[in-house]
Amino acid sequence: MPTPSHLLISWLSRSHPRPSEAAREMQCTGFALLAMGVRISAIRVPGALVHAAAQTEDHAEVAEYLLDHLDGAVALDPRHAVGPLYYALIHGHAGLTWQHERLAACLGDGVYLGLPAPHRVEPPGPHWIVPPRYDGDLCKPRAVAELVQLGHSRLEPAEATTSTGGAGS
Repeated sequence: MPTPSHLLISWLSRSHPRPSEAAREMQCTGFALLAMGVRISAIRVPGALVHAAAQTEDHAEVAEYLLDHLDGAVALDPRHAVGPLYYALIHGHAGLTWQHERLAACLGDGVYLGLPAPHRVEPPGPHWIVPPRYDGDLCKPRAVAELVQLGHSRLEPAEATTSTGGAGS
């Protein structure tokens, strides 16, 4: 049985210095700014890496891939200026050992991230591509690192060809 939305809002809101304020904001506007680095952190993964790892840009197929490989809550901002950004939620202190900052930044201590309410699961705008299913539904940092490395390895040959002008130039 799925966890009721109000319990998921309560869980997410506990990442704010004033949880009741964050819960009210999430219920009224569908979003809340939450403090990263204590209870939760987020790995910001560029869409190009996610799509390369999943070998698709199809929303439903990417969602299925992320659920299968990360097994935790992932938010998506599809309208970011640099392209879509995926936010894989991890344990707050797991970001202290994150080693892939150049490819996918860890948003931790001192960072506030706007996250959608649990019921926002479709575009337009930021939404959960893999919605939280229960209190503490976090991705494993190792799984996120593997996704980032796989996406990068699949993009790297294409980037090398583009930067050299392609084969035979």
